[in-house]
Amino acid sequence: MLETLLDFYRILTTPERLIQLLTTLLSGWLSYAALFAIVFSETGLLIGFFLPGDSLLFTVGVVAGAGHLNLIYVNLLLMAAAVIGDATGYMLGRGAGPHIFKRPNSRLFRREHLLQTQAFYEKHGGKTIIYARFIPIIRTFAPFVAGVAEMNYAKFFSFNVFGGIGWVFAMTMLGYGLGTVPIVRRHFEKVILGIILISVLPVIIEFVKSRRQKEVVR
Repeated sequence: MLETLLDFYRILTTPERLIQLLTTLLSGWLSYAALFAIVFSETGLLIGFFLPGDSLLFTVGVVAGAGHLNLIYVNLLLMAAAVIGDATGYMLGRGAGPHIFKRPNSRLFRREHLLQTQAFYEKHGGKTIIYARFIPIIRTFAPFVAGVAEMNYAKFFSFNVFGGIGWVFAMTMLGYGLGTVPIVRRHFEKVILGIILISVLPVIIEFVKSRRQKEVVR
């Protein structure tokens, strides 16, 4: 299962393989629908935390630069997917939050991810909705935690729209601009790994800080 998941991840983050997928099995409107579903699932469903976010959007930008996707259409569609996804996560939090926090771990659910996001939310408040867009895992659970905390929806919506549009635009345009740079294309896997590392760096820093604080308390 892990090998299949990794291969799926590589397809979504390798321009040539993604182009092949979009021009064969998912040609035409199906390609846009599939990308919408992936971005929506990662931001709107708690089980979507394992899906690629930043790296997928970067790759989409590269593919659009190669002429296989319409840059304007894909940006508008994925911005909508990100905003609707967060809104869905928020509603799930408002309705089922307390029950989810009590749920035991499973293959697709880890309570620690939820608790880490809750701590992040308590530290940064509503701005978490914007910050979280650029942080894997936290991105998936942040709107849910905002719903559990019963954050004012008008306030949440403004953060959601601003963050969703900014995240999609920044990552796709970065891929669109750098996708034709020879050194980037030659070392694309390393570039993707770099994007992932930069994305998870805030989580690593917060984890190290929390460990040090616990050691001081002891």
